[in-house]
Amino acid sequence: MLTLRPERLRNLSLPIGTGWLLADCMEARGKQDLWMRQKPEIIEALREVAIIQSVESSNRIEGVTVASDRLRPLVLGRAKPRNRSEEELAGYRRALEWIFTRKRRVPVTPVVIQHLHKLAQQGAGDAGKLKTRDNEIIEILSSGERRVRFKPTPASQTPKMLATLCDAYERAYAEEALPPLLTTATFVFDLLCIHPFRDGNGRVSCLSTVLLLQQHGFQVARFVSLERLIEQRKEDYYAVLQRCSEGWRPGKNEIVPWWNFFFGVLRSAYLAFEEQVTSSKTRRGKTELVRQAVLAQPDAFTLADIAAQVPAVSQQLIKKVLATLKKDDRVQVVGRGRGAFWRVIR
Repeated sequence: MLTLRPERLRNLSLPIGTGWLLADCMEARGKQDLWMRQKPEIIEALREVAIIQSVESSNRIEGVTVASDRLRPLVLGRAKPRNRSEEELAGYRRALEWIFTRKRRVPVTPVVIQHLHKLAQQGAGDAGKLKTRDNEIIEILSSGERRVRFKPTPASQTPKMLATLCDAYERAYAEEALPPLLTTATFVFDLLCIHPFRDGNGRVSCLSTVLLLQQHGFQVARFVSLERLIEQRKEDYYAVLQRCSEGWRPGKNEIVPWWNFFFGVLRSAYLAFEEQVTSSKTRRGKTELVRQAVLAQPDAFTLADIAAQVPAVSQQLIKKVLATLKKDDRVQVVGRGRGAFWRVIR
């Protein structure tokens, strides 16, 4: 049973910690226009970095990767995909472009959700089509072991359930019965539980998040990758989904832990945005861009990986930032010369 039921959510008490997170996000939204007017050169660099990181992380979470020297050309539309993995990255970039170029509010309907899937999965035979067979949500553990975390809505019930979810969101939006962020976070959670597609559900949930946040005035996803922040907290993400999906079918599941995770990611994005645009000098701002890009790496990376993600800065500055982080014991280097790679010390 859907969590997004105003009669249920209105009766939930909002814990103080959740209220603080919600208030922090609302306050940040009020300040974002000021931040967006500062340092146009940094804002433009942030746009490019965010879209590259969003495309890379959203696909990497689902096991899709490409060579670092292909990432930036693909995301920026300067190269044509050569294989299925590259098609999926290019597709996610097209979906983000579609979201960011909407001039008016897009009503949330099954057609819109399927359109996002079609864009992100372009090239797949079932792009934009709801699942025809029952599926399972599989969690890949750090050991590489796979386990069934949740059994979503059966395929035969998916069209009706997705339509019901979209109708519930639109009613909540029109009636303004709940804070928009609560409605958005709950919609995304229910969408993940329905799992309406054979593949690409995680990507569609991320795209839906960006779309709904933007329509409520939260523009930070244009400048800071929410997908990268989620990837950094992947274990927490899976844990909170598992916790809150227990009892979802009979409508007895928790939702507050998911709200805390969702608002926590959004607040982190705004904190990063503020830090990057309020630096006193442009070079300091670029240094912070490199630092954030480095510390956001979930796995081993090379200097070329960072250069692809932060194209507005020189390799000399990247090397300088890496040297500083190494001195501070934040990163370590393995190997020498062109074959060297780095790891973030957690």
